[in-house]
Amino acid sequence: MIKAFENLEVWFVTGAQLLYGGDAVVQVDGHSQKMVDGMNASGLLPVKIVYKGTANSSAEVSDVMGRAEADSRCIGVITWMHTFSPAKMWIHGMQKLRKPLLHLHTQYNEQIPWEEIDMDFMNLNQSAHGDREFGHILSRMRKNHKTVVGYWKDPKTLGHIAVWERVAAAWADAQDCRIIRFGDQMNNVAVTDGDKVEAELRLGYHVDYMAFSDVIPFFEAVKDADVDALVAEYFSLYEHKSELEDRSSVEYRKIWNSAKAELTLRAVLKATGAKAFTTNFDDLGDADVEKTGRGFDQIPGLASQRLMAEGYGFGAEGDWKTAALYRTVWYMTQGLENGCSFLEDYTLNFDGQNSSILQAHMLEVCPLIAAAKPRLEVHHLGIGIRKTPTARLVFTSKVGRGMAATIVDMGNRFRLIAADVECIEPRELPKLPVASALWIPKPDFEIGAGAWILAGGTHHSAFSYDITPEYWEDYAEIADIEMLHISDSTTIESFKKDLRVNEVYYMLNKALK
Repeated sequence: MIKAFENLEVWFVTGAQLLYGGDAVVQVDGHSQKMVDGMNASGLLPVKIVYKGTANSSAEVSDVMGRAEADSRCIGVITWMHTFSPAKMWIHGMQKLRKPLLHLHTQYNEQIPWEEIDMDFMNLNQSAHGDREFGHILSRMRKNHKTVVGYWKDPKTLGHIAVWERVAAAWADAQDCRIIRFGDQMNNVAVTDGDKVEAELRLGYHVDYMAFSDVIPFFEAVKDADVDALVAEYFSLYEHKSELEDRSSVEYRKIWNSAKAELTLRAVLKATGAKAFTTNFDDLGDADVEKTGRGFDQIPGLASQRLMAEGYGFGAEGDWKTAALYRTVWYMTQGLENGCSFLEDYTLNFDGQNSSILQAHMLEVCPLIAAAKPRLEVHHLGIGIRKTPTARLVFTSKVGRGMAATIVDMGNRFRLIAADVECIEPRELPKLPVASALWIPKPDFEIGAGAWILAGGTHHSAFSYDITPEYWEDYAEIADIEMLHISDSTTIESFKKDLRVNEVYYMLNKALK
């Protein structure tokens, strides 16, 4: 079990009834406990499953779902119908439960005991139609949930449960996700903006603004000795030229100031309990910071890179939706190997079948996706109010398959766009010293990029090598938002049809509500 999830639980509730007598319920209970113990012992599930017994009546279902909803450790519920569990008794409990729900269609025994099967066995092992009864009431109630079908010992089945557990954990984390905006959106930018009230209602995000005047007390409280220690940590962790350690140089001073900015942001995030933040390169404190010392002398790019690596969500230019989504991506992929980052579509490379998009930003790309140890460098940055030498980590990304995702506000709904991409071997960028990735959208550049634009996707994304489409399907189901997946099988014709059908669906859905 992953340490990050060790205080979380998924509750397992088995459906039954008393029609077959108390002895049958005892057997159901025993089978269920053995199943839960076996799934936990498999080593394939990131979150512990806790067996909460059989539910044999409407009152028992309502009670256990009410307790699940109230328990902060419980991030979701798995249900399984061992016998035929009349679904009307689940109605009130399902009305109470707002946490993620997984319906497991399985059976205690792997195979039918052909030589011994009798009516007692048939009465006891009724998942084949008990789960259909339960599935009907979920459909009738329009209850969002995930259905997993397969034998409970099968690694494939457990893999589907594991994905859902990770998404459910990230969803729970998002329900108190406070995002601090240091500065506002870039002027007149539409795609990174959105309805913050609806985002809190639908996605759990709480978005706050913090004026830089409120940051200054944290900045002034940072001790020089702590800055010195952090600079020494930088030099021990990252490749760098030896001359950067010259304390009399401009470059050393810029690294030192970057370390002070990092300590400032850490203090603010800790004091506010925020899990994500945004910056804006036009709001960094006093305009004459070189004289007053009240503010950052450069955009806190190095700080943002390092804070992302520790799980803080980040969005550039005030992009709070991507900041929150990156936090979700990082949270649900904890313990997986390949890394994630905030990225931006920077510029295009037309090269026939190898046409690609350079992913970068001014500075803020997370080192979790680096192919090799990052290099600490200082270079001039010619954008924003601080056109000055700026510290950053420089690297290129790993090669391999990944997914980029974004959430956009369509006015009447949020739309999640998830796209398969292939990160390819990057080219050297001798005059553009930033962290970067180079990818080809799937199924190819023309369709992948075109579909993203047709869907209204942002120029920012939350990227991961470890995410699969199943993660985003589960997330969209839990959040009850639209999802569009751009994949190897996407065509522009079919994608346009999906857009039009979805538009009608959500317009009618809103009207019916």
